Parts: sequence; structure tokens; C-alpha cells
Amino acid sequence: MTKIKKIFALAIFIATIYSCDTSNSPIVDDFDHEAQALIDNDSIIKFLKNHYFDTSLDSVKSLVTGQISLFDDTSNLNIMDVTENDINYKLYCYINRIGDPDPIKGYPTVMDSVLVKYYGQKIISPDSISNSFESNNGLWFTLNGVIRGWSYGFTNFRGGKNVTNNGPITYDNGGKGILFIPSGLAYRNVGRGAVLPNENLLFYIDLFDLVEGTDHDNDGVASISEDPDGEGDPRFVDTDEDTIPNYLDTDDDNDGTFTIDEDANGDGDPSNDFSDPNNPNLPDYLNPAIK
Repeated sequence: MTKIKKIFALAIFIATIYSCDTSNSPIVDDFDHEAQALIDNDSIIKFLKNHYFDTSLDSVKSLVTGQISLFDDTSNLNIMDVTENDINYKLYCYINRIGDPDPIKGYPTVMDSVLVKYYGQKIISPDSISNSFESNNGLWFTLNGVIRGWSYGFTNFRGGKNVTNNGPITYDNGGKGILFIPSGLAYRNVGRGAVLPNENLLFYIDLFDLVEGTDHDNDGVASISEDPDGEGDPRFVDTDEDTIPNYLDTDDDNDGTFTIDEDANGDGDPSNDFSDPNNPNLPDYLNPAIK
């Protein structure tokens, strides 16, 4: 499958969590992202070793005698290995509560829509963090359009139960934790607003709800499934080479028939219809010979 050009990949990398649009700041082509990833990881580890989670204050605090550091709190800290643009990163997710959704739902994928509360700070040094540079008490985001630290970090959590009763929308027992994000999975060497280039970030997050199997183009195929190569990132798959990635393309094979109408068995899922005996493993909606 043809991949979207690198410039599109970089634009998505610097998408903001505020509005999900891309930054117009220039990219430094020769920047050493691999070296920066190592620097960032060292800085985050030092920060984690110098702080603990104060349950009484629901907050990260400087380490004191008798407390266990965030880094050594292995029952709550999940360290994720993430590769983006061929660079290896470590993403640190401190899980206070996984979440207990009602009705039952699973974990979001990197393409799903989520309802979240968040509070962001910048990690200034191993001993210092900034005041909040951004916060919100509840917004919907699609995880393909935010910083990649969010895209991957939220997959550790589940939603809660909507207990709204004649007032503000309220959820109980949703996923709750802290994401410690290296700059390469945030705003990279470009920065955005109050965030300077190459700054590591910390987000307190609450996951209230999600839309499982988010279908961005409403073509009957979940966006996470519009990755026929199975490489795990549908954002850059463009089967018909029309510059529109499949997850946003209503006619994925450009045969003149909408994907949603290439559902021969009528079960609402075009991805499981295979009508071409010469291409038995190619679904009809990706096969221009089948309309």
C-alpha cells in the first residue's frame, strides 16, 4: 500500500491537543531526533526518581523519606516502547485507575474518539515543573489527531459510568493517571504556544468515555481497521493514491462506488466481503475491479 508523504506525517506529529489542527512552524530537517530522544528519556527518568504520587493531594510531589518514587512504583508505572518516524521513545504512564466502564467498553485504540479531562505541565528539570499551560474539564478528541504521547498513552485506560443527573456531565470510575511524555511524542523540536521546542510534558488525565471503533469517514469500516498492511498506523495508508488516507476516504479504491456500498453480504461491514476469485484475500472495497 502507498504511504502518505513524510510531510503529512510530520504535520500530524505537531497537531495540537487544543484544536487538533497542525502548526505552521518550520521543521528543522537535520535535527537529531534520535539524540534528543535519549536526552529526553534521561531527563524524565531523573524526574520520576525525584518525585512520588501523593494520594492525599492527588498530585506529583518532590520525593520525601518514606515514600516510593514514581520510577520505582512498578505496580502503577507502565513504560511503553513507542517507535515514531523510525525513532525509539519511552512513554511513561502512571496508572491510578484503569477505569470501570458502564456499559462495558474496551480500551481505546490510537484512532478512537475519547472524552477526557486533562491538566498539562512542562517538566523543566528533574526537580521542577511549570504551572499549567493548558487544562480542560471535558472535551472530545480523536486520538489520531493529538500529540502521539496521548495517542498511545490513553490506550492504557478505560472509561467510566455516566452518572449525570440534571447538571454538568459527570462520570464515575473512569480511567485516571499521569502521562510523562518526551518531546518527540509531543511538540518535538518545533514547540507550540507556551511549550518550547524539545520540552517534556506531564499530563494529569481522566478518561470519561470513548467511541469504540471510531469511523472517521462513516464508510462502515472502523478507522483502526483501515490498515490492510497491518503496520498499526492507518494515518498513512492510501490505497488508491489520491492523497486521501483510507480512514478519511469514502471510496478507498476510487472505483466510483462508495466503500459503504461495497457490502455484498449486507452485514454493515465492507471489510469482510471478498467477491473476486482472482484476489480472494482482497476485500471488495479495496478492489477497483469490484463495484
